[in-house]
Amino acid sequence: MFDKILIANRGEVAVRIIRTARRMGIKTVVVYSEADADSLAVDMADEGVFIGPPPAAQSYLVIDKIVDAARKTGAQAIHPGFGFLSEKAEFADRLLAEKIAFIGPNPHAIRAMGDKIESKKAAAEAGVSCVPGFIGEIEGVDHAVQISEEIGYPVMIKASAGGGGKGIRVAYNRKDVQEGFPAVRAEAKGAFGDDRIFIEKFVTAPRHIEIQVMGDKHGNVVHLFERECSIQRRNQKVIEEAPSPLLDEKTRMAMGEQACALARAVNYDSAGTVEFVASGADKSFYFLEMNTRLQVEHPVSEMITGVDLVEQMIRVAAGEKLAMKQKDLKIKGWAIESRIYAEDPYRNFLPSIGRLRIYKAPAEGKQGDITLRNETGVREGDEISMFYDPMIAKLVTHGPTRIAAIDAQAAALDDFLIEGIADNIPFLGAVMEETDFRKGGFTTAYIKEKFPEGFNGVPPTKTQEKLLIACSAVARSFTAHRARQTSGRIAPANGAQRDWVVVIEREHHLTHVDLDDAGADVYIDGKKHRLDTVTRPGARIIEGKFDGKPFSVKIKTAPEGYTLRHRGVTLRALVATPRGAELHKKIPEKEKADTSKLIVSPMPGLVVSVDAKAGQEVKAGEGVAVVEAMKMQNIIRAERDGVVAKVNIEAGASVAADEVMIELA
Repeated sequence: MFDKILIANRGEVAVRIIRTARRMGIKTVVVYSEADADSLAVDMADEGVFIGPPPAAQSYLVIDKIVDAARKTGAQAIHPGFGFLSEKAEFADRLLAEKIAFIGPNPHAIRAMGDKIESKKAAAEAGVSCVPGFIGEIEGVDHAVQISEEIGYPVMIKASAGGGGKGIRVAYNRKDVQEGFPAVRAEAKGAFGDDRIFIEKFVTAPRHIEIQVMGDKHGNVVHLFERECSIQRRNQKVIEEAPSPLLDEKTRMAMGEQACALARAVNYDSAGTVEFVASGADKSFYFLEMNTRLQVEHPVSEMITGVDLVEQMIRVAAGEKLAMKQKDLKIKGWAIESRIYAEDPYRNFLPSIGRLRIYKAPAEGKQGDITLRNETGVREGDEISMFYDPMIAKLVTHGPTRIAAIDAQAAALDDFLIEGIADNIPFLGAVMEETDFRKGGFTTAYIKEKFPEGFNGVPPTKTQEKLLIACSAVARSFTAHRARQTSGRIAPANGAQRDWVVVIEREHHLTHVDLDDAGADVYIDGKKHRLDTVTRPGARIIEGKFDGKPFSVKIKTAPEGYTLRHRGVTLRALVATPRGAELHKKIPEKEKADTSKLIVSPMPGLVVSVDAKAGQEVKAGEGVAVVEAMKMQNIIRAERDGVVAKVNIEAGASVAADEVMIELA
């Protein structure tokens, strides 16, 4: 076994590998860029080696720097994590030549399976059913259009070396191909250094199901069952689970056997994932690609099997045989994983960059039959950089049943507190409560179908509304009570303020609060409710019981009142005295400013290109600029017809969120 390994990655996956290495008694080295100098991974590792500026092309993707760091520190093996160099056969070749063990598959397997075009050829030769498509070099946009129309729309344009949702576009017509093909090619070149593209039929109403495989250097291969990864936005997974609610035992066995056969065909000898698109109607499935690395969502497979995949990768790389056979592996319970991203779900999930002013995660561990696991690479005070993936954490819950795991996930999301940047927790919480998700009836188009106008929150149930009214009124009463206690003044004869009006969406709710040591009796519009709290109402998260049922509510004080969040519901509440509420009624609503003539950047990022100039006529929906942020290229479009009056940006410049890029006459 190795004495020391180097981790050629960053963030949560670096922390994840360090944890297992520590348990195995192996020392760790991490490499880090300038942006990651103060990261959690650097603090946790036994050694750290600086490798350059923040852009990955100048640091994490430079093979010479990684090899040199291993040589300097005496690391005997390198774990690539996921992304970056994890699927680069050239990297595995170099380590082989340098006699440094690669904690991943052999170069032949990477070439055969990691390349999306070559893997489809190999799959077809092995008799695996494949999605109809064009496998080969695509000469340019016109060729891409020709291929797409021969296959039939819709089609998927994909980077051959892609992964992690990068370098993918779905095209529904010729215009989509003309715009999407160059964008995918540019993304592929920037993220993977390989701009080869392939096109395949997009299967309608698809489910994204993948099989986790594990092989060793002695010809043994097993699968650890499937993961359901259909909840996606911009082709990147957001919520994953294991097992899949779609599969029956017969289909599960067939997919597993097919995945293992494919792995054996290329002498696969590490952790890998065979991805399929499956039909929700008849459970037919087609091979998509194989990821020759550890997957972001691997924890859900670990939770249902009890197998530490990182440990197995390290042992296999050291030459050990797999200690398990297929008959030894059983599915135990259900696991759900939510990817918590620094992005704004209310603005089409656009990245959010900044400092984590507050970061409080729910406690990890086992309580009863529920296990909670939080994988993260950040701490309170850390900076979310524009140079890397916007992931903050992966929240995983495991329970005896799917509904138990979902309910535990919803409660844990309510206990997660992030301030300083936008996060997607409101969206994740809403999904956990949504009927079709809970039934297991969804496709990869779930987000688009359920939120066609974008995510704008979900309306509260009557019970939720009463809970949030009670929490805001109790918080206001507690604040008023504490202010009287600390003011030094003699309390008025009539005691503390107990009558309030809670205003939500300009609707007034008469509320009376009787505080006591355990919580409060709250009368809302004349009806009594009981709010028992286990945290002080002045806290950012109020927990306890409402009418006998457990709850957890995030509450944030702002000049205009309170913002409250519970299970995906966000409400803004103004709590006023009856007199103050009457005055509030007389205040007219502000008219929204007309911004229809302004084209603004929806996120902070780097301007890749500007495709409009002063005097040019543009149509609604026409692309006018491309902004790159967190490894994704975003086409900025005009929202209305008009003539360009002024262009305020140029290629290569940085832009802030809401910065005016182009003005229309």
